[in-house]
Amino acid sequence: MVDMELKTKHIKDIALIAVLAAVLFAQQMALSFIPNVSFTALLVILYTRLLGFKKTTMIVVVHVIAINLLSPFGPVIPLHIPSMFIGWMLIPILLSTIFKGFKSVWTLSIFGFIFGFVYGWMYIPVSVFALGIPFMEYLLMDLIFELIMGISNFLAILWLYEPMYKFLEHQLHKYYQ
Repeated sequence: MVDMELKTKHIKDIALIAVLAAVLFAQQMALSFIPNVSFTALLVILYTRLLGFKKTTMIVVVHVIAINLLSPFGPVIPLHIPSMFIGWMLIPILLSTIFKGFKSVWTLSIFGFIFGFVYGWMYIPVSVFALGIPFMEYLLMDLIFELIMGISNFLAILWLYEPMYKFLEHQLHKYYQ
């Protein structure tokens, strides 16, 4: 009996990871016409807080693979795939370790704002060393996009985190009963 319950839980976990990764992919595609505006950071923060590090890592892995294989925009440069993966993994890593205490909507919003810049910086090593783009030119050209991502993360988390957290927490409780 216990073995069957464990198998059922694992099946539910796999299904949940697939659905939440699909939500991540769909919203990013739906908003892709606006550069650096999406709910990805908000959702990865929500997933980390509600599901924990392991499940969120699986969602991020599926998301990065899906974006790079299925997106009509694809990876502009395949060398950037590790940068994307590391960038999105920073959220669950940081919120599960040194920023574990970040619980309020304001601290998470500020975290999201700063993350907008840090995520852009993840692409610097490949751009500078592998592609030969001058560091300062890259930094200056990307600054406006980092700012857009930071502001959109800040506002999305500030306005949507708490209602989405409550809704998803309730749905997860029902799902696992």
